[in-house]
Amino acid sequence: MAIRDLFQAELRVVNIGLPMFKQSLDRCGVRAIEVDWRPPIEVDTQALAAIAAAAGVIERANEKAVEAILGGKPVLIGMAQAIDAVPGMTRDTILHAGPPIAWDRMCGPMRGGVIGALLYEGMAATPQEAETLAASGAIRFSPCHEHQAVGPMAGIVSPSMPVFIVRNEDRGNLAYATVNEGLGKVLRYGAYGPEITARLRWMEQALYPALARAIEKLGRIDLKNIIAQALHMGDEVHNRNRAATSLLFRQLAPSIVRTTPGSEQAAQVLEFLNGNDHFFLNLSMAASKATLDAARGIAGSSVVVAMARNGTDFGIQLAGTGNTWFTGPAPVPDALYFPGFTKDHANPDIGDSSITETNGLGGFAIAASPAIVQFVGGAASDALRYTRQMYEITIAENNVYQIPALDFRGSPTAIDVRKVIERNILPVIDTGVAHKEPGIGQVGAGIVAAPAKPFEDALLGLARALALGAAPSPTQETL
Repeated sequence: MAIRDLFQAELRVVNIGLPMFKQSLDRCGVRAIEVDWRPPIEVDTQALAAIAAAAGVIERANEKAVEAILGGKPVLIGMAQAIDAVPGMTRDTILHAGPPIAWDRMCGPMRGGVIGALLYEGMAATPQEAETLAASGAIRFSPCHEHQAVGPMAGIVSPSMPVFIVRNEDRGNLAYATVNEGLGKVLRYGAYGPEITARLRWMEQALYPALARAIEKLGRIDLKNIIAQALHMGDEVHNRNRAATSLLFRQLAPSIVRTTPGSEQAAQVLEFLNGNDHFFLNLSMAASKATLDAARGIAGSSVVVAMARNGTDFGIQLAGTGNTWFTGPAPVPDALYFPGFTKDHANPDIGDSSITETNGLGGFAIAASPAIVQFVGGAASDALRYTRQMYEITIAENNVYQIPALDFRGSPTAIDVRKVIERNILPVIDTGVAHKEPGIGQVGAGIVAAPAKPFEDALLGLARALALGAAPSPTQETL
């Protein structure tokens, strides 16, 4: 086009930058296209060069990681008390969500969960005694993830708590998760008191034996199949588990009736399951944990195998960097709050439940669950946008977990830390929100983006591991 003709032609604009420029053009009736582009996250140039030089090694390692993740076959095979099943559990151990943290840095809801667990275990008679004990150094605090376990919100696992045992039939590894208490004032949100202790003891003494007998009679329950069906029925199996819980209920109910002594006890167990739409959450987490753990230890892989929050720090782990945690400050979610509460009451993001997003579920599959977006204050179009964006930072599309609203496209799976940095797109997580003070509980639910720092440090850690030819020691990264 000649320069003299340029100003006589219809103006057409491609906007790369602030969306407000396109909005102004729209108001003027000018045809414009918005390019969703942002500069990469700034990372040490030497590390970027090392990553680029090792591209072939990383790609081959990532192929192995993706094969392990897509091939995962998580099945529920039984139950036990944590002391008898969870590796490394002792009578003075309490597991928690997220990366390692000591009592003096624990947030309010995690402290509340620890207090509640010590009261439940009979290790303290009052909340004050529990706080003194927790601060004394006599209790060993350790991340669930370092014991093949996961826990929602505060993620508290104490020795007497019943846990589900999930086996990855493809690789043979196990994962563990506690039993979901339901919604409201519950331990995982940091609440404690006589009613919480009573519920936990009923779960140990009545619910657990009934579930254990029913699962034993069934032999195994295919969790991957339930998750796949639930995605077609409106769940994303993080914040919405109604369909998955119903599908599980259908399998368990006849076996519970046949194996529980006394119709009243069977009825109580069935009523508890029926009244707890979140019951499947802990199982979707354990299924994701068992699936992703199969990809751990693949040297050179840039695939994220864990994202977890302790209410103070947000941490991630890579397949190619051993058990090293890369951490940054946990953000406060953008949420829809319950009446009487605001963002000022909210604790920063907390829980191991982001293992579902790490596995291509939860916020990554939120397009399958438009109802949940309304619950957290958004619109159905937001759900589609969130999921589509997550394809930009993942390597694969799941071969079983499919999203009807996207023409049954496989959910975005296997987060690549390189893509997160290059495209400056951070993983999205849909999450519950706990009050920042202990003992109060849930105050809302919302959407949160992972912080950038853990991914920046993870890329540096991967570059270092590639240079050394081996993964670093299993300690928390302090870059």
